[in-house]
Amino acid sequence: MLENVVNDVFTGVYDVRLTLLYYKSNPVRVLSSADHHHNKLSRKLGLLKDYRCVDSKLGFESEKFRDNTVIVHEEKQRNSLNLYETPADLIIPISNMVENEGFWFRIESESGVRSKGVKIPRNTYKAVLEIYVSFHGNDEFWYSNPPDSYIRMNNLTTGRGHGAYREVFATIDGSFVGSVIPLPIIFTGGINPLFWEPVVAIGAFNVPSYDFDLTPFLGLVLDCKTHLFGLGVADSLPFWLVDANLHLWLSHGSSAISAQSVHTHTPSLSIKRSSVFDQLDGSFEIRAKRTSRFLGWVKSNEGNLTTHVLHHLNFKNSIRFERNGTYKLVRQKVKTKTEVKVESEMGLLIGRIRIKRRYPLRVITSTLPGSRSNVYKMVTNVSHSLTEKLSCGCFSRSLCNSQDSRGWMVVKDHDVLSGSANTDQSFSYMDEFGCYSRVVSATNGRLVSDNTTFICPSSF
Repeated sequence: MLENVVNDVFTGVYDVRLTLLYYKSNPVRVLSSADHHHNKLSRKLGLLKDYRCVDSKLGFESEKFRDNTVIVHEEKQRNSLNLYETPADLIIPISNMVENEGFWFRIESESGVRSKGVKIPRNTYKAVLEIYVSFHGNDEFWYSNPPDSYIRMNNLTTGRGHGAYREVFATIDGSFVGSVIPLPIIFTGGINPLFWEPVVAIGAFNVPSYDFDLTPFLGLVLDCKTHLFGLGVADSLPFWLVDANLHLWLSHGSSAISAQSVHTHTPSLSIKRSSVFDQLDGSFEIRAKRTSRFLGWVKSNEGNLTTHVLHHLNFKNSIRFERNGTYKLVRQKVKTKTEVKVESEMGLLIGRIRIKRRYPLRVITSTLPGSRSNVYKMVTNVSHSLTEKLSCGCFSRSLCNSQDSRGWMVVKDHDVLSGSANTDQSFSYMDEFGCYSRVVSATNGRLVSDNTTFICPSSF
């Protein structure tokens, strides 16, 4: 087992050879004790990815619209809304191809946008960019970084500054096509290593990916030319690892299709920063908002479909230092709402999907003097959660994953000499088939309780 050790021996790029056996099987399911229906869980628990929903009310129910053309294309049009209803025909990596450096793009600063040239097949009718990101070095705890002015005025030697706002974004030929504030994942050595055994922080062993529907932009790239797909991180410090998969769905009945990007205006970011501090004590706050709207149509064998993508982002972060900088309180709230809507060429609504996410975070650290020189005691508290709701007409599914950790540790240099820690975690999932929940508690590296139920709560 590779421990969480940063040194010249264990830190680097590992070459691993995997042998995978692919076979057809049913999705992961859990049995509902209430009605014995099968409750299908997402392929990635933590970010709902399975968009397989069709609302009958959003179809062509009115008989006056049901001519032969509509009947032929109705099912294809409905399926086009579901990002992963069928696997993509082509998946193109947007990643680093330099040998011996790993397949990640390494982002060192905001200006370090990394890109790859891709020629999109002319018969592409749907495109989704799946981004994967992790943060390290001076940005491992980016959500707790104070502004540079605080570090400079107090003559601190840390490189963990630049404020607490980070936004991962994607571009096509330099133009903005989507962004996300990533889930603030705490790795197994973070805040207090004693918290994360045997329970790890949300996402630590299953780092989520983030999807951008690029279908409205196909009108810009279906020209048999090479286009640059770029990835970057706003306000970033060294270093971030970023790459992506470009999922493409092809219309097999035609060699070329027509498409047009109607509205691809780059949305402006509204951000406000405030800071008040006296020497090592003070408070800092950042508020940010962004609304993105993209619109484009594609005409293929799947029909003449117009895709609308709407994304709202709200961000708030506050950091407070007290007791000559030995007490630190970090609060962060991220709320997002994404809507993907598909219309027919007659302007009829084929379907609509809404996804809402919230992931708040609170971290408290208090540093106390130790009994010996070079030794200190740190009291720590971490509370964070991820709540999601996906709705498509009368169908919906919800997920809530929350953790509360508290403890202390005695530290010398970077070594934990002793300490105590407790972590409580609650996971709940609910859809039209039923519910699933699990609650666990861990104390000092041992699981002390583990309860699972299929009973639906009165409120979610």
